[in-house]
Amino acid sequence: MPPSSLKTLRDAVKSRSFDHAYYITGEDEFQKEDAIRQLIEAALDPVASDFNLDVRRAGELDPESLGVLLGTPPMMAERRVIALRDLGGLRKDAHKVLEGYLKSPAPDLLLIMHVSAGAKEDNAVSSLSTSLSFDALSGDRIPKWIAHHATSAHSVTITSGASELLQAAVGNDLYLLAGELDKLASYVAGRSAEIAEDDVAAVVGVRRGETQSDLLDAVAERNVARALELIPHILAQPKTTAVSVVMALSTQMLAISWGRAKLDEGLSRGRLNQEYFDLLRETGAFTGRPWGSATAVWARAADRWSRESLDRALDSLLETDIALKESRVSSEEQLLSTLVLSLCADQPRSAAA
Repeated sequence: MPPSSLKTLRDAVKSRSFDHAYYITGEDEFQKEDAIRQLIEAALDPVASDFNLDVRRAGELDPESLGVLLGTPPMMAERRVIALRDLGGLRKDAHKVLEGYLKSPAPDLLLIMHVSAGAKEDNAVSSLSTSLSFDALSGDRIPKWIAHHATSAHSVTITSGASELLQAAVGNDLYLLAGELDKLASYVAGRSAEIAEDDVAAVVGVRRGETQSDLLDAVAERNVARALELIPHILAQPKTTAVSVVMALSTQMLAISWGRAKLDEGLSRGRLNQEYFDLLRETGAFTGRPWGSATAVWARAADRWSRESLDRALDSLLETDIALKESRVSSEEQLLSTLVLSLCADQPRSAAA
């Protein structure tokens, strides 16, 4: 999300001074829903909110009903709030009513318009509103989000180690992270104001050394015994599937291949870690772990793999992805074990030495 959107939202909520309409877009539905919630809570007195809040799906409104909604004054309050969901579903005739309203908005109405991820931008409406864009957070911003959400939503802090372990176990899905933080806050309530690694292990069911990040490390190091040992632990974790593991491994192997090519071109090993960070900022690739730990592992592993072994690894990953979606015989654990054996078997001379 562009910093300007976050600043605009925070300034409005803090000052309780709002523009007449907000046009909320982006790929991350959690952040969009959170922005809508913050605007509603800041704009309305809870006592009068039942009479002054309308949340409607845009596609269900005809021109007359939309006109009535937009024209209704607040009841015993400073303002009304209307939240229109899935604005892309608004009928053409109702859209004309909306455009007409936005050209001459009511001073006592806050209009919030939600645009579903992937929907085409409505330039006519966005130009008459304040746009807030919420795209998925990149891997380097997730730890900051975890710390902020723990403090703002639950009034607890979380150690950096616990945050990293939580992200390694759950991934970058903000809905899942928020749900686990809610459980963690309840777990430590009354005995601590800080979430530690032991709390994450107890609540989420994952311990340091048994995360998907550890499996990625073992494969990068071509430690087949360690990788095979980790597979059942990883698959037993919440929301983890063999497909998600293959996705993370694919990103890692592509990154190592990219780094191998950079080294072959003459890039110094000392520069490779920073080059990886720059690459992630440009692409926003799914790493399956915090960016810092990912780039460190990739930089160390780049000269442990030959171009030929990397090509074979990518072929094996593609074959496994297809097998996971088509096979009715082999289990996920069996397919991942076969994949790990294929990836780690071709030990390079430098590592053997």
